[in-house]
Amino acid sequence: MENQNKGAGLSTANQFLKLIIEGKTFDWKEQYILGKQVRELGSAPEESKTFLAIEKPWVDEHIGDDDKVDLARPGIEQFYFKRLLLLTINGQTYKWYEQYITGIEVRKLAGIVADEKLFLAIEKPWEDEHIADETKVDLARPGIEHFYSKKEGPKKVTITINQNPFEVVPGVHTVADLKAIGGVPLAYDLDQVINGKLTPLKDDGKVDIYGGEQFIGHVKDGSSS
Repeated sequence: MENQNKGAGLSTANQFLKLIIEGKTFDWKEQYILGKQVRELGSAPEESKTFLAIEKPWVDEHIGDDDKVDLARPGIEQFYFKRLLLLTINGQTYKWYEQYITGIEVRKLAGIVADEKLFLAIEKPWEDEHIADETKVDLARPGIEHFYSKKEGPKKVTITINQNPFEVVPGVHTVADLKAIGGVPLAYDLDQVINGKLTPLKDDGKVDIYGGEQFIGHVKDGSSS
């Protein structure tokens, strides 16, 4: 494994090499040390990963159990462990090794599609928190964070029937459906208000709803109610 800035210091008096694990200095007799030996030496917590500290702006290097690190290079190698953090997404438990997780990372972890909203469960009576793709959530807080996704229903628009507002899904609706929504008897006529004028609709007709449409239901003698 290559390091960008540090190696291990060699003591000429006792031929020991030094390394630092979680801030504590250790002596090592060999030129190389395996990741699993670092874990044993530093009493690594269960369910953690081993990392070799690298000078910024370079990214710290993950060290697997069978990876070898040369301690004879200049400087002293410094290792640390990243603890496992747990979270649940839609009732399933996942592992994460960073303190923070973003909404988009939660989505990728659980394969949540874009048309579903992501929420973080909050203890009642408080409302659950909507998590946007760029939102960061701290997983190191007490307890396990629980996420869930919820598919958004179709967006609704408002129409009026006999001056009463109703929320409906935009798109094509039959006249019979509109009568049912507005509580207009099927035996009545339904007119649409277009440019301030009543336009009769056929009983078996259809209307393309965009939002804001106005309708009047009345008895078939032509008098409006």
